Amino acid sequence: MTRPSANRPKGNWHSGSGTPARRRPPGVSNNRSRLVIGRFIMVAMLLASLIKLADIQVFEASALAEKASRQRATPKPVPAQRGAISDRNGNLLAFATEARALYVLPARYEALLRKANPKADVTANWRDAAATVKRVLGDKVDEKKIFDQLNSGVAFIYIGPRAGIEPSKAAEIMEKHPEIGAEYRAIRQYPGDTLASSVIGFANWRDASRKVEGLFGLENSLNTLLAGKDGRRVVDTEAGNDSLVIPGSERELEKAQPGSSVQLTIDSDIQYQVQKLLNAYVGRAHAKYGGAVVLDAQTGEILSMANSNQFDPNNMEDATESQFNDRVVTSPYEPGSVNKLITAAAAVENKVAKPDTSLAVPGMIKVADREIRDAWQHGTLNMSMTGVFAQSSNVGTLELAQQVGKEKWFDLAKKFGLGKTTGAGLPGESAGLLPEMSQWSGSTFANLPIGQGLSMTLLQMTGMYQAIANDGVRVPPRVIKTVTSADGLQDPQARPEGVRVVSPETAKTVRDMLRAVTQKSPGQTGTGPAAALEGYQVSGKTGTAQQIDPACACYSNSKYWITFAGILPADNPRYVVGLMLDAPSGGTPESVSAAPLFHEIGDYLTQRFELPMSREPSPVVPLILD
Repeated sequence: MTRPSANRPKGNWHSGSGTPARRRPPGVSNNRSRLVIGRFIMVAMLLASLIKLADIQVFEASALAEKASRQRATPKPVPAQRGAISDRNGNLLAFATEARALYVLPARYEALLRKANPKADVTANWRDAAATVKRVLGDKVDEKKIFDQLNSGVAFIYIGPRAGIEPSKAAEIMEKHPEIGAEYRAIRQYPGDTLASSVIGFANWRDASRKVEGLFGLENSLNTLLAGKDGRRVVDTEAGNDSLVIPGSERELEKAQPGSSVQLTIDSDIQYQVQKLLNAYVGRAHAKYGGAVVLDAQTGEILSMANSNQFDPNNMEDATESQFNDRVVTSPYEPGSVNKLITAAAAVENKVAKPDTSLAVPGMIKVADREIRDAWQHGTLNMSMTGVFAQSSNVGTLELAQQVGKEKWFDLAKKFGLGKTTGAGLPGESAGLLPEMSQWSGSTFANLPIGQGLSMTLLQMTGMYQAIANDGVRVPPRVIKTVTSADGLQDPQARPEGVRVVSPETAKTVRDMLRAVTQKSPGQTGTGPAAALEGYQVSGKTGTAQQIDPACACYSNSKYWITFAGILPADNPRYVVGLMLDAPSGGTPESVSAAPLFHEIGDYLTQRFELPMSREPSPVVPLILD
């Protein structure tokens, strides 16, 4: 048996072949397994990516696009143009004009500029921008101030007038410097300045709402009507701050619908003259306040409604809070003797007396626990009923009121409109006070007929005399004549339904009686001869009412409301004028009567409208009988 050679390699030998069988190198099988697994993982990952990509492109595309759009686009309102306010003749009292407020995002622009050109001279650009704004806007701006703002590196600034500039000037500036943006503004213009400002009120731009809003007066109460409907736009904004709008990124989605325009019953010419005369008279009377109303005698339309010391809505910096009050409708007062109209009408309507009926009027009358006297001392006088009202006798008035009776007097007072608002369409209107009979004490009926213990606004007072001027029918006053929509459709406001207060015969009789208030004759002079107008018959009534002294909760002996209400002409009524002065002082003629102011306003009205003179002068009638 032969042994194998020592040099023979170890390993397995194929039997019978003579060729040895080689063993696989270690690790080859493991590497191949890893390669297969790796390829499988790569294929799986690629397949997952393809599936996700398909899902994004096919199923989530619109949702993701919308999400991306929301991240860079911000919806903004497009303010509607506010409707105008005009007088009865179409003269504009308030209207809106477009403007643009310039703004810049300095930090963003500087970053973009340096990214495009690291050596860019940003300061030089801001100097040129400031110079451009100065060249276009002139004295409205300070060039150095604008440069300092632009060069401050802040995120956002307004430059130029915050209220805005003309759109054409804004476009000129942005054409040279597109990094400057323009934000919509609206400016409310009041061409009459103080004209009827307490009635119209004011509106201005509000940053919070991004539109013009009415803040007082008709501008506020009619805000929805005037404002219209805003449109919509989309703008690109800085990430995380919707207020930083990228200039030039606006896209309009929906147009704005302009607001309606409102035509008032007010006549600008009458309003201007009444305000002028009222302010001058209040100054001479040293009064705290004065108010005036002019009504159309037949329609009840408000032709003028003035408060003294009215503000200028174009210059609100100089306005005071006390001026934001249309006291003609918001502030009732005790009217005094002008309220004797109710007793005069009630006595005639109920046939208690006639104008020439003789009445024995003592110097004092006692009602319950109160003693009422006239403004002048006298013994028993034989007065005509006309004389009682022409010379404003408290005692004679109460005698007639007692003959009329409490119930009939109270019912007529309500028909005259006391104790409820007139519905004139003016904000903040007060109803005044007419105590219900259930609240009366024994002495209440000693106060009411002579104008104490109740209150009314100046508009209510003037409306009472309008009923007598209009043959006994009170037409509630109104200030809105027509509303016109943005598409030009006019909606004339219907005249309010009249209220029959007294018969036409009673109204004429009372008008004729009250002519004697303005008559001047030895021993037979009324309380308001200064109201008379040469060539015209005038009916009217004076009033002086004591104010309450808070210190004693009693009537003051030094502070009064001075009133006058008049009808012009008395024989063919066209106008009714109501006047009130609050606490006049100083001992001037104007401080004791408003009759001269009626004369001044009446004189203007007769000349302005060329009123035909009365066919005959008012007759001089006996007031105190023999």
